[in-house]
Amino acid sequence: MKKNIFFFCAIALLSLSSFSSNVECEYANSNMGYAKSQINAALQTQDINQARFYAYKALSALEKSKNQLNVCGCKYAKESMLENIEVLSLATKSTTLEGTINYLNASIELTNNTILVLESHDTHESAYASDALSVNTNSTSISKASHNKSLFETIDLSLEKYRISLDKVVESVNCKDATAFARRIHDECEAQLLKPNISEGSKYYNLRTKEITQKALNKIGNCTATK
Repeated sequence: MKKNIFFFCAIALLSLSSFSSNVECEYANSNMGYAKSQINAALQTQDINQARFYAYKALSALEKSKNQLNVCGCKYAKESMLENIEVLSLATKSTTLEGTINYLNASIELTNNTILVLESHDTHESAYASDALSVNTNSTSISKASHNKSLFETIDLSLEKYRISLDKVVESVNCKDATAFARRIHDECEAQLLKPNISEGSKYYNLRTKEITQKALNKIGNCTATK
């Protein structure tokens, strides 16, 4: 009987730990998206100081993702990101625009690779896979994981009203105003997610809000193409 209870607790905690790690993978992927936007901005400028400035912002975002990738457990994404940090560091130190651009081109490829790997994380080996039989099954850990899952579900329900309201904005407000409104919320969420000591609830709230808003922006499309 005790063996059955231990097995059930191990499976329950492993499932909840996996849920938490997947969320951390999503947080890290969000930061990758922000880093990519900064690298693209750097590639579009012809001023070395601006290029280095945007490269530094991208580098800062990657540095803040280290702990998230540790929890996420995706070693392939982590390896790609660590290599990217080295490349971006060189981009910020380059003394010529040509050299900076070369490093940035390498960095954008590594960033795209990290994003791709994170999106397919569930299909390859996770750091938790080999630790399935050695998980800590104390009641405090299970209680904390259960609380986090309940919190995330509550946030999802509360954001449903936001999604509906945003859809109404997209449908009823002119394209440019709707885009500006959604973009402001999207950028604010990205900024919040990059803060070092943000709570789990705030991280999840901003991640989901960003995802909902990005879908709205995709739905709006290019204003210049609309009549």
